[in-house]
Amino acid sequence: MLDLTGNESIDLAAQLRPAILRLNRLLRRETQAFGVSPLMVMLLSTIDKEPGIGVNDLANRENMRAASMSSHVKQLEAAGYIQRDQTLHTDKRRVGLAVTPEGRRLVAEVRKRRTDWLAGRIAKLDPDDREALGRAARALQHLGE
Repeated sequence: MLDLTGNESIDLAAQLRPAILRLNRLLRRETQAFGVSPLMVMLLSTIDKEPGIGVNDLANRENMRAASMSSHVKQLEAAGYIQRDQTLHTDKRRVGLAVTPEGRRLVAEVRKRRTDWLAGRIAKLDPDDREALGRAARALQHLGE
């Protein structure tokens, strides 16, 4: 078993970072076919996990200005992917957001397309690389915790 410390960890991080970023870019491209941005899909996912979240809370969570988030929310609402509902927010003076069935279908389709794309790429790898990816997936999940 390899014990990475100091410079070895830095070297591994330097190798992983661009590979992860490139894969992320390629996966985000798969969203273009649906006419929405990767950010919009991410926002739909966040809202779906937290029905009733408000625009300001969503902006804070995503580290964005409230005005920018409001613009994105309006686009999602105009497309029929989310709705505003005053009964959903914990503070009844504020309006909460909820994903519509159409928004859920969009997220599911985007996820399926991205998964299918990635599975196709993985299938082309040799068995040793696929096995290594299986081990790496667990480690990458731990990194993101």
